[in-house]
Amino acid sequence: MTPLDLLLLAALICIWLLLLINVILIVGGYRYYVQSERYTPKPPEEYPMVSVMVPAHNEGVVIVRTVLSLLDFDYPPERYEIIVINDNSSDNSAELLEDIQRTHPGRNLTVINTGQQNGGKGKSNALNIGFTQCSGEYVVIYDADNTPEPAALRLLVSEICADDSLGAVIGKFRTRNKEQNLLTRFINIETLAFQWMAQAGRWKLMGLCTIPGTNFIIRRKILEEMGGWDIHAIAEDTEISFRIYRMGYKIKFLPQAVTWEQEPQTLKVWFRQRTRWVKGNIYVLIKNLPLLFDPKAKKVRFDILYFLSIYFLLLTSLVVSDGVLLLNMLGMVHTTLAGFSNMLWLLAIVLFILGTYVTITTEKGEMSFSNLLVIAVMYFTYSKLWMAVAVYGLLQYVKDKILRRETKWYKTERFA
Repeated sequence: MTPLDLLLLAALICIWLLLLINVILIVGGYRYYVQSERYTPKPPEEYPMVSVMVPAHNEGVVIVRTVLSLLDFDYPPERYEIIVINDNSSDNSAELLEDIQRTHPGRNLTVINTGQQNGGKGKSNALNIGFTQCSGEYVVIYDADNTPEPAALRLLVSEICADDSLGAVIGKFRTRNKEQNLLTRFINIETLAFQWMAQAGRWKLMGLCTIPGTNFIIRRKILEEMGGWDIHAIAEDTEISFRIYRMGYKIKFLPQAVTWEQEPQTLKVWFRQRTRWVKGNIYVLIKNLPLLFDPKAKKVRFDILYFLSIYFLLLTSLVVSDGVLLLNMLGMVHTTLAGFSNMLWLLAIVLFILGTYVTITTEKGEMSFSNLLVIAVMYFTYSKLWMAVAVYGLLQYVKDKILRRETKWYKTERFA
């Protein structure tokens, strides 16, 4: 075999190993889904005081709908407070929030308006500001574009109160604007198949979950002990997950607690959002890399290896594999594995389409022929765009480090 053949073979082995891991997670997630259909958390004898925080920067387009949905929880009104951190906004958010306070007297709704001196420095900083005014035994976080279902808060509270080993409990988020265009349909499928189903599989098989940044509850004492959110982390959800595990707690996935969120409707907004995710996750990876060699950090080793595999091993393998096959088709290089590789490539496509379709059938209204076609198109378009985002995000992270500049928080643009 030539060196080129060996390089292609190594790339194919890596791709298929990671594909196998993903299939295993899907199987585990599907089993957890079947079990969770028959499970309802038992409510506590007495509902604890809960603080619901919403960081919001220029969210006038969506903030009213979000706050009204939070006021509509089927949780005792006197047992939870809502704290909106209107973070250095230049739009009409302050006026809109003031109107809600005026039309809902007697409700425990606090609005914190920050300025240039203490605000506008990202989600982590906003959450730390809000946390100073929290009075609840538990803290719940929602993004400013979320409309949680009425039962979401009650379910999250019931689950964490029932098990002292849980440091946090995360719910499921769905795409509110999935019918807007093809991009939002892609995101809806990605959310179901590669985010919440993977979370379900990791919880079922390894007792692991990663906080998704919204629709989760965490114990106040944990936040106090860890000193709040890392202001340098633009993927604050992943970063805080690692610290929770290092403290000896578990994070559980509870799919019954559902929130609906608005997803990017244009490629530009999507690209910037996902670039921020990549840069944020790489920061968390590098920060926690020494834990691979810490015998006390067994809980986080899988996630560290998993993120390393996705952002480095899989990405490199896909670029090598696709690049070699393309050059071979153009006659610029020759590899004896081209036929074998093409067969594996076709098999991977079939596995991607079938595996993804099976996962979305767990949700009502998603089992349709049109979604099957969308998944097929998704493999050749959206999945390739993810590769571009991963490469770009990695290069931007390296550039930030070389220039010694602070990584900026980019707010996701909202749509009316």
